[in-house]
Amino acid sequence: MYYVGIDVGGTGLKAGVVNEQGKIIAKASCPTGVERGPEPVIHDMAMLAKQAIAQSGVPMEEVAAIGIGIPGIMDPETGIVPFCTNLFWHNVPLVEWMHRDIDKPIFVGNDATVAGLAESVAGVSAGAKNSIFITLGTGVGGGIVLDGKPFSGVHGVASEIGHMIVVVDGEMCTCGNPGCWERYASATAIIRMGKQAAEKNPQGALARAVNGNLEEITAKHVMDLAKAGDPDCLEIFHQYVKYLCVGIVNLINLWDPEIVVLGGGVSYTGEFLLDAVRKKLPEMVFYKAMPFARIELATLGNDAGIIGAAMLGR
Repeated sequence: MYYVGIDVGGTGLKAGVVNEQGKIIAKASCPTGVERGPEPVIHDMAMLAKQAIAQSGVPMEEVAAIGIGIPGIMDPETGIVPFCTNLFWHNVPLVEWMHRDIDKPIFVGNDATVAGLAESVAGVSAGAKNSIFITLGTGVGGGIVLDGKPFSGVHGVASEIGHMIVVVDGEMCTCGNPGCWERYASATAIIRMGKQAAEKNPQGALARAVNGNLEEITAKHVMDLAKAGDPDCLEIFHQYVKYLCVGIVNLINLWDPEIVVLGGGVSYTGEFLLDAVRKKLPEMVFYKAMPFARIELATLGNDAGIIGAAMLGR
């Protein structure tokens, strides 16, 4: 059998037909157009699925299900998306509206959750029964896979690991709580620390890299300069790694997974980041005489959303 995966982003929609092994057979894409409201977007999602199926040459009767990865959550009992900030959706009956245009079983998961599922099927964590995927981007998201299946909790809201509180009365998070992990382990955190460092050292390499316009500082600027040995950015990097490992060790202590996978934009720092995390983490794990999860970088890149969404149906 085959499965359709739909990756829903704030700017673009992607759909693909995927086989049992997690290989994409055909893909299609279009702009999201969130300003139109949810109904036309959901209609486009269904049409995009049909387009991908037509391009694949797979007969419709051989498509078992459709999976959708969204930057939000869905109530598994009702098929309603209570909120999805990036899409400006509130109480949207996603499954009902999809069924207007396509008659297939529909499964929905958070985008980070499906990315973690994709890696566990066709990526770096393939073969591991229990794994945790961490996406390090504007925020911090997570995908927990237990016994080969994505874990979403009773209400479909589990794996919001970015909102573990790691610093009491810490930096205020967009969720309304202070001290969330994503305020310290995201690209946004790196940018914040970078701006603070550049303000203190306006003649430093980081400020010069953006010609003094600190609003143009990106996480990549900081990480590239840290790799090059700039002392200010190396200090930020080591601070970042410390907070990243605080969250990782909490997840290891809680779930004891076989593998922890780092994905998202910050993970493109590559071996430089991976080596630092692998060096720091053993100091922090609880059972120091026991083996613990290996840390790896994600491998599927932009295809993870399609593959993981499709695997929800499998």
